[in-house]
Amino acid sequence: MVFSSPTFLYFYIPIVLGIYFLVPKSWRNMVMFLAGLLFYAWGEPVFLWIMVLSTLIDFAAGYGIYKFDHSVALRRLFLIISVAMNLGLLSVFKYSDFFISTFNSIFGTSIPLPHMILPIGISFYTFQSMSYTIDMYMRNINVQKNPIDFATYVTLFPQIVAGPIVRYSDVQNELVNRTISLDKFGQGVKIFIKGLSKKVLLANNIGSLWTTIKAEEISSLPAATAWLGILAFTFQIYFDFSGYSDMAVGLGKMLGFNFPENFNFPYVSKSISEFWRRWHMTLGSWFRLYVYIPLGGNRKGTLRTVFNLLVVWSLTGFWHGPSWNFILWGLYFGVIIVLERLFLSKWLSKIPTILQMLYSFILVVFGWVMFEYDKLSNVWAFFAAMFGGNKTPFANSDTVYYLISYSVIFILCIFFSLEKSRDLIRKTRDKFPKVMEYAIPIVCVVLLIICTAYLVDATYNPFLYFRF
Repeated sequence: MVFSSPTFLYFYIPIVLGIYFLVPKSWRNMVMFLAGLLFYAWGEPVFLWIMVLSTLIDFAAGYGIYKFDHSVALRRLFLIISVAMNLGLLSVFKYSDFFISTFNSIFGTSIPLPHMILPIGISFYTFQSMSYTIDMYMRNINVQKNPIDFATYVTLFPQIVAGPIVRYSDVQNELVNRTISLDKFGQGVKIFIKGLSKKVLLANNIGSLWTTIKAEEISSLPAATAWLGILAFTFQIYFDFSGYSDMAVGLGKMLGFNFPENFNFPYVSKSISEFWRRWHMTLGSWFRLYVYIPLGGNRKGTLRTVFNLLVVWSLTGFWHGPSWNFILWGLYFGVIIVLERLFLSKWLSKIPTILQMLYSFILVVFGWVMFEYDKLSNVWAFFAAMFGGNKTPFANSDTVYYLISYSVIFILCIFFSLEKSRDLIRKTRDKFPKVMEYAIPIVCVVLLIICTAYLVDATYNPFLYFRF
């Protein structure tokens, strides 16, 4: 993995930035395009052709929609080609085993599974590229006639393998004319280091606890240990994915792009509906614009709204992986959101805010159990462990050891997942502007040095969302 290699990371980014700022502006998209190809090829050279093919198909389809604007049939044909080819690539490489094994189970056949290797980031860049042709068909954007500029958009290396999902409309102006300044570059550096710190110092450290507990036999887990483990994963996946998103946004800003925000302190949400307006926001926006609204949204009555929501959330779960646990996970949230729309949100509004937040957080934690275990039997077994079904003591010596060993990192994770952490930093900056003017760069340098030391020395450096 690219970001599992600190040597590549720490040499590649400065080299790309150096070349990018040295060449004339007219060459910068070419530099970005080649940098994206090399970045992807370093981690997954065998499947580079898939991303290139997706790029070519959508560029040609978008131009076809523009060229034959007068013909409804031809515009629709080019859209169908784009959607069918992108979803076809995604289905073959990500879902073929799932579809065949399901068919075998239903009809008693024994068709061999192809066991295709999943290309890194295919769920992200196919959705990103496909959004261009859909927006072209809906006449929401202008055509891109320059293939290099379009390829630059698809292969933007800061977010190419794990998001955020950047729609063409987000960056169409910046592909042609983007503003680069020392102040903007400095902001990008700070955002990048913040993301790197979240990933390396918080996600990796709290994640090692979950790795340890997950390796234990579920049937022997005390309830307290099970809760410690899934809470560790709850913070790991947040700081892992939001950390990567911050790194992508920061690198984009250094290069003159303004990528959309992907996380907004989701664990302070007061409902599940709010949680999904704060978590992986670019994916939620994608499904809302290209699935929920075309299905009719909430414009066709209550029953149709419920149906549309359940379709969107089953697809959201399935997007994450070819397994029934992901479909269950998506439908789980879909059902809760339906209930909140029908009556639950009115009830929630009448209880104290802290209880609303606790309601949301606990339900999200339950959801992460479904998300993390691909076998449904393990999902039910872990739920049983959480609620004392293993007939073991509530806690044991291992539980106490884990709690003591990871207490500091738990406290840090809780603090930095709260909006109050951001507000405190802002208040301190406003109250002591001169001090903070010098303190923030120093803190950034220190954090970068610490993160570098961790990456060089650590053997545990997973990126959870690379598998999607």
